[in-house]
Amino acid sequence: MRIAINAAFCGQEHTGSGQYLHRLVAQLRELAAHDELVLLSPTWVAGSPLLKVASHRLTTPFDGLSVDLAKVWFEQVAFPRACQQQGVDLAQVPYFAPPLHPTVPTLVTIHDLIPLLLPAYRGSALVRLYTRLVAQAAHRAALILTDSHASRRDIIRHLRVPSDRVRVIHLAADVAYRPIPQGTHREAIRRKYGLPPSYFLYLGGFDQRKNVTALLQAFARIVTSCKLQVTSSEPWLVVAGRLPEEDTPFTPDPRRIAQELGIAEQVIFIGWVSEEDKPALYSGARGFIFPSQYEGFGLPPLEAMACGTPVIASDRGSLPEVVGSGGILVSPDDVPGLAEAMRSLWEDQALRQELSERAQRQAARFSWARAAQETLAAYREVM
Repeated sequence: MRIAINAAFCGQEHTGSGQYLHRLVAQLRELAAHDELVLLSPTWVAGSPLLKVASHRLTTPFDGLSVDLAKVWFEQVAFPRACQQQGVDLAQVPYFAPPLHPTVPTLVTIHDLIPLLLPAYRGSALVRLYTRLVAQAAHRAALILTDSHASRRDIIRHLRVPSDRVRVIHLAADVAYRPIPQGTHREAIRRKYGLPPSYFLYLGGFDQRKNVTALLQAFARIVTSCKLQVTSSEPWLVVAGRLPEEDTPFTPDPRRIAQELGIAEQVIFIGWVSEEDKPALYSGARGFIFPSQYEGFGLPPLEAMACGTPVIASDRGSLPEVVGSGGILVSPDDVPGLAEAMRSLWEDQALRQELSERAQRQAARFSWARAAQETLAAYREVM
């Protein structure tokens, strides 16, 4: 088979779609030795030498004039046209942007339906028009791949596509995510980011659905609780991720919230973290807290579990099937319940040990090799 892949997210490993593209292509390259992969990307994508796959950069009439129009032209015109010109057997679009008029059988990976499900994420009139376009185009896809059963249910219900055309292929944590024992490397990461010896960790975004406000409110409760108990060590919260440039209702600034709650001295904001530092950062935490209102999959809690870190996560969206019995699930609206789960995890070493073991067993159920095998099987089914 000769397979074309939309590589618009090539080189963007800091994004979920970029990670998916890179890890999937790397595994397909190993598995599909007798098949040929061709990456088709827009001109503004520099590419990535890590992928080691033939690639072609496609021009549009809007290059240098309008990023938005160039993006739509690439997805809807240049990509399907190039598929035909390259003589490929089938194509995959690894994010929610399938062509309305595919020229070859095309699979699309829809990670989630956030713009359709959450009003705050619907954007401007033009963004809503674009969402309608790609939602309609999904009906022309030969097969829809998605990351979780929760997303599959959303796709079937809201896009109204037949259930037999939506296939779940779970994502996975990279093999680099594994327990990092106490020692020189973990200590170096602790010094690099100015971390306390013990801490809770949050790593992710700061938009509304991530629910960081509830996390800070819950943490404020356990700070008060521990101060009342002489035997309790002082809790710390480390917040990682690129902080919002503006404090808005859509992206509330967690620094302001921590200040208002009176916990600013016990919350450490470390900003963006490089991929190579994350396993040690996860491994050093007493617990990873992820109270998101909605996730199509949720890689951060899976990465934490792969590192043996106990997880407290939301019981919404895909998180129950990702976390499974490997962590504690709490309603994202239940701040007292979240606080109680955090307090128990902070104080109970036996609970942390039990959850650490369960977390590693749960994380081992997911692998990129399996994801690539199932994707390759989907290709062959379409052919």
